[in-house]
Amino acid sequence: MPSHSGSKESASLADLVKVLRLRLPLIALIVGLVFVTTMAVTAFLPRWYLATTRVKVEKPESDVKLFQAQGNTAYDPYFLQDQFKIMQNERIIYPVIEKLNLNNRLAAAAGAPGVTLSSDLTYRYIINKMLRVESQRSSSLIDINVYAQEPVLAAEIANEIARVYSDDRISQATSQQTEGVAQLRKELALQEDAVKRQRDVVEKLRKDLNISGVDLNVKYSDMEIETLRQMQNSLIALRVDAIGRKTRWERFRSIPVEDRMSLVNSELIPDQNIQNLLQAYLIADQKVTQLKGRLGEAHPDLVSSIENRAKIKEQLEALLRGYESGLENSYKEAEARVDELESQLAKAKVEQILSARDRMRPFEEAAQRLDDETRLYTTLRLTLRQREIDFQVPKRTIEILNTAEPARRPSRPSFLLNSISSIVFGLVLGIGVALILEYFDMSLKDVADIEDRLKIPVLAVIPHNRDPMGPSRDEPEEAEPYRVLHTNLSLAVKSAPTSVLVVFSAGPAEGKSTTICRLAHLMGSYGEKVLLIDGDLRRPAQHNLANCPKSPGLSEVLSGKCEIDQAIRKSVAPGLDLLTAGGVPGFTLSLLFAGRLRELLASLRGRYDRILLDSPPIIGVSDASVLAGMSDGAILLVQHRRNPASMVLRAQQTIMSLKTPLLGAVLTQVPRGSGEDYGYYTQAYSYYRSEASSPTRREKGGSKGDSLSLK
Repeated sequence: MPSHSGSKESASLADLVKVLRLRLPLIALIVGLVFVTTMAVTAFLPRWYLATTRVKVEKPESDVKLFQAQGNTAYDPYFLQDQFKIMQNERIIYPVIEKLNLNNRLAAAAGAPGVTLSSDLTYRYIINKMLRVESQRSSSLIDINVYAQEPVLAAEIANEIARVYSDDRISQATSQQTEGVAQLRKELALQEDAVKRQRDVVEKLRKDLNISGVDLNVKYSDMEIETLRQMQNSLIALRVDAIGRKTRWERFRSIPVEDRMSLVNSELIPDQNIQNLLQAYLIADQKVTQLKGRLGEAHPDLVSSIENRAKIKEQLEALLRGYESGLENSYKEAEARVDELESQLAKAKVEQILSARDRMRPFEEAAQRLDDETRLYTTLRLTLRQREIDFQVPKRTIEILNTAEPARRPSRPSFLLNSISSIVFGLVLGIGVALILEYFDMSLKDVADIEDRLKIPVLAVIPHNRDPMGPSRDEPEEAEPYRVLHTNLSLAVKSAPTSVLVVFSAGPAEGKSTTICRLAHLMGSYGEKVLLIDGDLRRPAQHNLANCPKSPGLSEVLSGKCEIDQAIRKSVAPGLDLLTAGGVPGFTLSLLFAGRLRELLASLRGRYDRILLDSPPIIGVSDASVLAGMSDGAILLVQHRRNPASMVLRAQQTIMSLKTPLLGAVLTQVPRGSGEDYGYYTQAYSYYRSEASSPTRREKGGSKGDSLSLK
């Protein structure tokens, strides 16, 4: 995290790890709260059971073309998207609602038995809440997923949707084949009538010309007759082509305009431009659907996407209208070619009749026409037979692969997924909160920060201890920081015979009383004569730490209610005397009592080597300034990450304005596992404690360990 001292620098990985270790309890608390909240919400959420029916759907092949090999059906994602929409369409869901009586069953499941929902409301509930249609990538397999609060109901709905969709798809396919076969039968009947009429013409000419013995299969080598035959064959081919074009035009014209877009990918509309434009429309429609889930209706991106989709749809409809006009024009052009060829053939026949063989030509022409009509009839009959065979054995383009079974366990909510998600979200939130708190944390954090901002040395780093006056206070690791403080303080104090030192802080509850108490005990154990005075008259603590009465004390002495010797408690510890705060209600160090305190301290200087004053917070309490003004030196206590740096700076400025030497600062309540200053200062403490725990080494070099720890 960026440092508040000097210019802000980019955070390194070590700084990030340090912050996370420091804020680990906060992160753990946030993760725990998020996890417990998520699990509690999950426990009260309704249970949804999943039933899945898988179907295999293939794009249908084009209409059967005689004497041509049929290609394999390729994977088409746009075709599958169309099937997704069809499965969720009213024509599939409404029959399911009616068959399973979902209007009543869903109302009962929602806690309203006896109520009948409308089919429209049931349909929207199924689409929005229950049905999810999806497929695997590059696969023609479609999963019909149905969620319901009753496992049996979910399975029934999934199976019924698959069945209705399968029936609908087969019905659509067979209806198209039925229409084609019916049209072929109609054309075949017309052609059969044409053959009969032409046969009657031939027989009439045979009788009129008295040529009953003439073989109709005889071919003449005359060039005019051969040319006539070629024209007749071309006319037959043009008629067949015209019939096919007419059939396609009439079939396309019979399809409603709103249903034509669904035929673009079929063989009925092979136009590549229309197919490409449909793909662009589907992509634009999919984009609109995605943006609707994330953006508001007035969002520029959504409005632009809707306008783009409408423009593409308008172009597509225009192309479809043009395609219909093209089919009509193609059919009319084929009819015109037939008429023109018939005109030319008639003209050629007239010219042939006027030739030398006028007598035979009408018969030959009639016989040839009969042959042409018969061949056309045979072709139509073979085509019809092929279509009927294909209709009897259709290729199945849909297959239901499994039957959905009622689920044994609910699919939603997922306790495992929600727990993992809550832990991940809690970690992200906790780390984010920790980093934000660290960024906006304006407190003093380490030794370098204090020395850089306050321009004073740090005399000691005191670790966090829940019970600093407990049984473990005499252990080497616990006592060593106070030894360091004593040593550095002795070096900082000038050569005055007696030093009156005050320990103060910017705010309350930063550990002044316990720190000065431990320091006083340590000084007394080293042979100094020490007097500890509790100057915090509003919230005294030294009498509790010494386990003695609060009165009489400093307030009684200054108010003249008792003598100083009566108030001082002798030898509360080796070399240590204690003057408690006293019990005079509402007593403060006013200017009147400040003079008496100065006289009192002057009388005590010759009796003690060190006089330590426990002070109230210097900001907001005037007593601290009075005590600091009478001291030979002051020690600023700064709790780790407690008060803003500006508050500590203000406390320092107050002391400097009193002309009292500020000997240094003490950083307290440093977390042991934070990896910050205390970790560096106490690496040697643990080492020497392990040395002292060995009886052999303690006997051989115990004094050496003490001397080293003071360095």
